[in-house]
Amino acid sequence: MTNADYPLETHLVVERIQTEADGVVSLDLVSPTGDRVPRWEPGAHIDLVIDEQLERQYSLCGDPADDRVLKVAVLREPESRGGSRWVHESLAAGDKILIRGPRNHFALVNDAQEYLFIAGGIGITPILPMIADCEFRGVPWRLVYGGRQIGSMAFTEALGRYGERVVMWPQDERGHIDIEGFLGEPRTGVAIYCCGPGPLLDAVEDVCRPWPSEALHVERFRAKEGALDGADEPFDVELQRSKILVRVEAGQTIVEAVRAIGVHVPTSCGEGTCGTCETEVLDGIPDHRDSFLTPQERESNEVILPCCSRACTPSLVLDL
Repeated sequence: MTNADYPLETHLVVERIQTEADGVVSLDLVSPTGDRVPRWEPGAHIDLVIDEQLERQYSLCGDPADDRVLKVAVLREPESRGGSRWVHESLAAGDKILIRGPRNHFALVNDAQEYLFIAGGIGITPILPMIADCEFRGVPWRLVYGGRQIGSMAFTEALGRYGERVVMWPQDERGHIDIEGFLGEPRTGVAIYCCGPGPLLDAVEDVCRPWPSEALHVERFRAKEGALDGADEPFDVELQRSKILVRVEAGQTIVEAVRAIGVHVPTSCGEGTCGTCETEVLDGIPDHRDSFLTPQERESNEVILPCCSRACTPSLVLDL
């Protein structure tokens, strides 16, 4: 069976729940019939569908070559919007759960001469299979991994086998990560991957401004501060494939407006961080309010994340 044979949605069973650190558990998900699970590559995530109104994305952190298990790790968020609380309090081994994906918007480029990884907290999850891939290919890499304290940092034992290439950086002992010291001078041939809380990503983006534009790759769990702010004027959206014109009112997202007329747009985060709803723009200029697209993608205006973005022009034409 090839990856194309798998549906976008499939039910898996929780085989095991294991504590990986203070406030972090991992889930091993397997097929209820013993079939192979969908294939994936480093950087991919799946959506756990909790109910009709709630689904959350989690990075795959296991072995892509293991076709029996999909592994994710979930941090219990103090201000949980429902997903992490449900995993930590309600999910149990043996439960069946609907997943969507895998999808990959944080893929590992394979032509770099060196890889530098910066992870903060639960942001270590997509980095783990990337490191394993680098090891398999025999290319140089290093990781700096930060967290509030060592007890809250997951998978430290597994990372210990890599020796000096991994630098643990618990904040209560060492303060903030020395990003400039870790990266060194800007140079070509380096791929920098960063995942973690917003302030860390903002700091890394700032430090990487002198680097080649293609060097930095980031994945955000939450929207950038202020990204969703802006004018809230109504505008029209023409759905080219559906041959429908729909009005997006103030206080309403494009996704909400088109769903109200029966047109489905897949979403997950709802705030422009995951890329699930990415849609082609055929005409008009979007008001990009996402925290996902690269500066080059924003400038091209070829795609939009309709879960959060609006329009700079009176109307947009979308490939829906």
